[in-house]
Amino acid sequence: MNQSDDHGAESESDALLMRLKAVRENIARAALSCGRDPDSVTLVAASKTQDGQAIAPLIKAGQIVFGENRVQEAQSKWPALRALNPSVELRLIGPLQSNKTRDAVSLFDVIETLDRPSLARALASEIQRQGRQPRLYVEVNTGAEPQKAGVLPGEIDGFLLACRADFGLAVTGLMCVPPVGEQASPHFALLAKIASRHGLRELSMGMSTDYPLAIQLGATHVRVGTALFGSRSQR
Repeated sequence: MNQSDDHGAESESDALLMRLKAVRENIARAALSCGRDPDSVTLVAASKTQDGQAIAPLIKAGQIVFGENRVQEAQSKWPALRALNPSVELRLIGPLQSNKTRDAVSLFDVIETLDRPSLARALASEIQRQGRQPRLYVEVNTGAEPQKAGVLPGEIDGFLLACRADFGLAVTGLMCVPPVGEQASPHFALLAKIASRHGLRELSMGMSTDYPLAIQLGATHVRVGTALFGSRSQR
């Protein structure tokens, strides 16, 4: 790497850390505006498509919670990063295929996208086999979008009961992704209402464009990618 490359890498790292600082400040501001402790909100850095070189400065700056969309991509980069940074918490925030449950259970600390009985069954089997229990969130399709994963709001009560009674799974939270082009607040409010009804304290909702609003409506975890890393190249 020549001197200009060094300066370029430093510039990118500086910009990344400035964005991290801005996001943290926005989280604190949103929490305080509704009487919440800023520490009650966890920033999940959505690191999809980002390599270790992009992630390392965030870890060094104290960001230890990361979210990945794909099991295979996470397997390619996180074992080495976590060997150096064992305090990192890794979350699966993208869809999970049932045939990837073995890898997911062994790699992730939290799986946010439990959304169907077949996956619940597969996760229960792997959790028992491995003796490792990631925390589980149920993804709720709050907009009832036919093309999107997630349990429909009208079916969530029965699904949560089945997770607990039929599969022995300890669900600790809920997650949602509001429909694109719609006001997000009704979806966040609905997720918070469902969580309250079932005594679930962890709510993963809000992304780069709407995380302050999600915090005001009860989010405990916000998944922020673009606002941290900038616009991603498509893969």
